[in-house]
Amino acid sequence: MNIKTVRYLLTWSLVLAAFWLLLSGFLKTLLLALGLVSVAIVVFLLHRMDKTDNQVHRLGINLPFLRYVFWLLGQIVISSVEVAKLVWFKQSSISPAMGKLPVEGMTDKAKVLYANSITLTPGTLSVDIDDNFITVHALDKTSISALASGDMAERAKKAVGVK
Repeated sequence: MNIKTVRYLLTWSLVLAAFWLLLSGFLKTLLLALGLVSVAIVVFLLHRMDKTDNQVHRLGINLPFLRYVFWLLGQIVISSVEVAKLVWFKQSSISPAMGKLPVEGMTDKAKVLYANSITLTPGTLSVDIDDNFITVHALDKTSISALASGDMAERAKKAVGVK
């Protein structure tokens, strides 16, 4: 085992242990021991998988993608407020709808980003993706109209580098 592999496995050990502690919140001896065993098993499996799969998969985080993430966070907040108002103050005006949004000319990565962005936005849910359309369920039909304008789709394409 070379130094690069040891550093790789040690880094994962520390990340997994910190994540386990963060999620569990318990500092009892038995639970810490079980957490240590869990981390050791995962790191062992990680090491074994690395011997058969040496491909490096990198997420292309660039400036357009970061802009998109911050824009999407803003849309999530705006949609959360709209859904809360719709549910709390206008109960009779909720009008669920299904619609198909075109995705021609998008790469698979752009389609997945777009569909997940729709699902992350409160009040909308991506139900299906095929070659030409994303099927969307919305709490209110105006959400389908807003998505049909194409703003989110264009931003998703730019975020992954599609012109």
